[in-house]
Amino acid sequence: MAAIPKKAGLDDNLCPMPALTLLGPQRLKPTLAAAFDELDVTGTVAAVTAGWQEREAEVEEMKEHLGRPVVDLLLHRRGEEVFAEDPVLFRAHRARQDRLRKMQQLYRYRLDFTIQPARELLLREEDPELLAPETEAAIEALRRLDAEHLERIADVYRTFASEQPPERSSALMKQRAEVAEVLAGCDALALAGGHVAVLVNRMRMFGIAALATKLPVVAWSAGAMVLAERIVLFHDSPPQGAGNAEVLDHGLALFRDLLPLPHAERRLRLDDPYRVELFARRFAPALCVPLDPGDRVSRHRGGWRPGAPARRLSPDGRVEDLEAA
Repeated sequence: MAAIPKKAGLDDNLCPMPALTLLGPQRLKPTLAAAFDELDVTGTVAAVTAGWQEREAEVEEMKEHLGRPVVDLLLHRRGEEVFAEDPVLFRAHRARQDRLRKMQQLYRYRLDFTIQPARELLLREEDPELLAPETEAAIEALRRLDAEHLERIADVYRTFASEQPPERSSALMKQRAEVAEVLAGCDALALAGGHVAVLVNRMRMFGIAALATKLPVVAWSAGAMVLAERIVLFHDSPPQGAGNAEVLDHGLALFRDLLPLPHAERRLRLDDPYRVELFARRFAPALCVPLDPGDRVSRHRGGWRPGAPARRLSPDGRVEDLEAA
């Protein structure tokens, strides 16, 4: 099976968090307060809402729901302030993002041609002894494409880190110090959803993963996606496009054995066993876990356990209950 490339220069020095909880979307069925109750968090919660961008500071509903003090780290605003003070960093960052967008377009083009044989082979009814190795080879080609794409992305980040080390920018280091000071006075971290690419970029920019390794973390939607080893975009029936799940970026790799799938009921054809099988086999050995409203999975001391009815995509095409792992 194709290995996921190590993302040198991104988050090499991370250590496991003491407690981590992933939730389903919070808008219609908020469970954030219950998650923090379970973690015995009574003090101040730091919030990362950078994915909301222009609505970043709108945390009043979160404060009311939690019944605890909440301080927003304002990572999106801080990033804009850094770019305004450091135009060299801004131009370099924009060039990096433009390059990554073009790479994603080329990857999508290759993905269209690579995924189709796997889909067609899964649907064929022939001698299993002949069909099984061909199907596995087709899925392995998908894994290799994903791994190659991630390695190219890692190369871009390594180049950027060597040319624009954080310590070169006094504006960035000042903001990083302020964020570290705020987090030092908090008892937990809440990661909200929104635009996943903006969220992971801002978290990486301010080194949030390394700063938060001693805090309990609760994340949902895009906030859950960015914590995984890789960020996968998925929608089986989009308004436009091919409906192919695609690897977008390296995540912060706070866990490597689970792939969160927010809004899975809406975005995935969970009643199609062939699509479920292909998704689960392609991204194995990670557990592919739907996170719909009311869902909750928690990790304590290295193992996952469902805190509410939770499921996973099975390599045999079923959606089954998630057992403690």
